[in-house]
Amino acid sequence: IVGATASGKTAYAIEYAQKHGGEIINADSQQVYEGLDIATAKPSQEELYAIKHHLINVIPREQNFSVYEYVNLAKPIIEDISQRGKIPIICGGTGLYIDTLLNNIELQTLPTDEILRKELENTDKEELYNRLQKIDPLACEKIHPNNHKRICRALEVYILTGKTFTELNEISRSAEKKYDVTYVGLTFSNRETLYNRINLRVDKMLETGLLKEVQEAYKKYGNSLTSSAAIGYKELIPYIENAVSLEDCVENVKKATRNYAKRQITWFRKNKQILWTIII
Repeated sequence: IVGATASGKTAYAIEYAQKHGGEIINADSQQVYEGLDIATAKPSQEELYAIKHHLINVIPREQNFSVYEYVNLAKPIIEDISQRGKIPIICGGTGLYIDTLLNNIELQTLPTDEILRKELENTDKEELYNRLQKIDPLACEKIHPNNHKRICRALEVYILTGKTFTELNEISRSAEKKYDVTYVGLTFSNRETLYNRINLRVDKMLETGLLKEVQEAYKKYGNSLTSSAAIGYKELIPYIENAVSLEDCVENVKKATRNYAKRQITWFRKNKQILWTIII
């Protein structure tokens, strides 16, 4: 069950699981982390009690987490749910995680070099993106120019292996598909409806304590963690640091969420197997 943020995936998945005897496996790259429950729009306690959920709140915030770890955790859960006669329901909006898992893409363990990584991270973002554009233009089509960590990782892998992300992806896709999958996508008759839902959800998050949640997380962890990239976290940091007004930061949360939704829609529209359901 896929779709843009705020499209109602969780409610849809719970209803389906209750009717057909399923369990839900989270496919949101931020909901795997402990904490930041409001910012990442995790299922409520009532929703978690209603249906068994997997891979939510399972990774400490100080630990890095990638699609490689996600696939290794999700595969045995799928097997366990299936063996118990239930339906595994993958639900989330992180397209990379979903595609890698369900297409049985065999990821390689790629080398890392902390010194090289730090050197890249301290280099100008535009310069790095231009360098990657020359090396791997196809990867640049999937990596946003502001996604500094992803750009650094792509260059780190190329420097250490001599192969681009695109070349490694082609090698990884050689495995046969393992699962019989039905894809359901949630969408709207017009983009404005989705954007209104996003704006309202951000307002609701603030009413239920988003700012306090971010303040507590910032006080404990700062903004140096991978999990701190969650939308709703990084946009409010300037207010906590007394650099930007709360009103402007909230508007930035809404804008960032809308832009993220656009990227999700673009990603999922490429999958011709998805059966789209229009939400009224």
